Amino acid sequence: MEISDFLARKLERRFETFDFDGDGRIQRGDFDGSARALAAEFGHDPDSPAAQQLLELSNRLWARLASAADVNVDHAIDLAEYKDAFAEGLLVTEATFEQGYRPFLEAITAIADTDHDGKLTADDHVRWTGALMHLPATDARDIHHRLDTDNDGYITTQDLLHAIHDYYFDENPDGPGSWLLGKLPG
Repeated sequence: MEISDFLARKLERRFETFDFDGDGRIQRGDFDGSARALAAEFGHDPDSPAAQQLLELSNRLWARLASAADVNVDHAIDLAEYKDAFAEGLLVTEATFEQGYRPFLEAITAIADTDHDGKLTADDHVRWTGALMHLPATDARDIHHRLDTDNDGYITTQDLLHAIHDYYFDENPDGPGSWLLGKLPG
């Protein structure tokens, strides 16, 4: 797959959000740390079923990412490895997209949906994106507003799934998916 300059910037931003500890490399600890931080943010005991489900899915995501991108087998992925794996179609394709993301988003929603109505408020969104990916609250509020395309004040797992799809596969810089993780680098 050809990586446009726009997609390269989106991949750089996604890499930053995976790199939970900010050391410039993605490692298993980043996935453990982000899952645990999200569960703690919403008051879930580490042994709660929802926290355990999120941690298990996070570790599966890490294993899949590592098997596809950690070409030098140093148990870490740098930005070049991440971009190369994406370009080779080893991380996500349109065909495998929903299968890979829906369970993870459902696990996030199970934790972050504080009133259990299947929808995330702007406050829920700010909290989960801040805990999981260190997104600033102002960016998260703007993102929530952009993803709430029906203007009802909520976003759903389906809204998130659609936005993530567009983040990777839509070249429209003004589309909601392009703003999924806030302002892009460069």
